[in-house]
Amino acid sequence: MSALPVALVGLGEVGEVLARDLHAAGGVTLGAWDRLFPQPASAPRRLADSLPYLERAASMAQAVRGRSLVISAVTAAECCAAAAEVARSIERGAFYLDLNSVSPGTKAQAAHAIEAAGGRYVEAAVMSPISPQRLGAPLWLAGPHAAEFLPQARTLGFTGAAVYSASPGKAAAAKMCRSVIVKGMEALLAESLVTARHYQVEDAVLSSLKDLLPAADWSHLARYMIGRSLQHGARRAEEMREAVRTVAEAGLDPWMSRGCVERQQWAAEHADAQQVEGLAGVLDALLQELSLPPGERTGSGTP
Repeated sequence: MSALPVALVGLGEVGEVLARDLHAAGGVTLGAWDRLFPQPASAPRRLADSLPYLERAASMAQAVRGRSLVISAVTAAECCAAAAEVARSIERGAFYLDLNSVSPGTKAQAAHAIEAAGGRYVEAAVMSPISPQRLGAPLWLAGPHAAEFLPQARTLGFTGAAVYSASPGKAAAAKMCRSVIVKGMEALLAESLVTARHYQVEDAVLSSLKDLLPAADWSHLARYMIGRSLQHGARRAEEMREAVRTVAEAGLDPWMSRGCVERQQWAAEHADAQQVEGLAGVLDALLQELSLPPGERTGSGTP
């Protein structure tokens, strides 16, 4: 059996997992494109250059031509632009697996571009962090081509893949509603515990959560969740803007999701605190940042 030609669009956190695991599983040839490839010092470019089995394309068109499967794992804000660019070069009948965390409305726009060009759009939602399960993470598929794509997904190593619905938008809606809770908890923990640390009551707050929301170690969980915001806050803010759109499309005013956008973006602007060990250290680092004059804060844009 000949190797399946696969194109990866986006070589960030998810794209790296896909590149390494699809190669390890075998049976594929891999090409990739990331909008940061023209920048030699960028993380996607350095990653691509370090993987000898990955063909780093010079353009989206070069990455996509001749590929039977295109997997899109860009940021939420780039979902439609990536689909529109892929549509100019996608092979007729090729599957387009859209892993991006966006609203049903945004997925519909991306699907229209791909289908109009003769591709087969498959909506997908990764319903957990990509690590530690990696390709085995739960992957919900939706849309008219989902059932047809499922056997290929399983062959490629997506052991957690399942058809959630033949109706477009269902997997995206489930993912976005999950994000309202998960990214919202990250934002709430940051806001609550930075404040609690200021008043020196964070241990009492964490202890009081055990009865309401049992967890083995709330301090560890809080450090992990706040850390994810600090590390990936910009991307999470983009995703939560899509959650805002999802909630609004349902007719509900997205007050909580709009607030989460702001807190996730705030976390991205204080990313240096992620380097500090322990929850107390992270909270102290954030408080120290807040005590500085605005022009001296990380991410302020002022030297």
